[in-house]
Amino acid sequence: MIRKAKVSDIKAIHSLLLNYAERGVLLGRSLSDLYDQIRDFYVSVDDENNILEGICGLHVCWDDLGEIRSLAVKDEYKGQDRGFELVNACIREAGDFGINKLFVLTYVPDFFRKIGFEIVDKKVLPHKVWADCMNCVKFPDCEEEAMMINL
Repeated sequence: MIRKAKVSDIKAIHSLLLNYAERGVLLGRSLSDLYDQIRDFYVSVDDENNILEGICGLHVCWDDLGEIRSLAVKDEYKGQDRGFELVNACIREAGDFGINKLFVLTYVPDFFRKIGFEIVDKKVLPHKVWADCMNCVKFPDCEEEAMMINL
């Protein structure tokens, strides 16, 4: 089941993001940041066992631009469409907010290409690059692809 994240999900979200951060495929987030940004997140939960399977966030950046961020699915749930379901929940919410464009910075462009995202030059996202990316340990040698979709 896909639903909005709850405060009670924060520690499981933090653990999943930490696992991915240790692999070097996304930025970890502090517990404080997660509590501040809880409204951004959707979670996939195994209803029967109440286990968090995956997460994805929609961050509003500007009046017509949002970011898909922190997409992470536990290894045992990969290949079961959890990632697609989570991203699509964020896309629907972006439409509800009146956001016209979404972007993502990703190491897995093929996944996002299947949803309709297209590679763009990072230079079209200057506010993103100079805000979050400046604080990243991989800046300026990041190999993530910038991708965008028009809604």
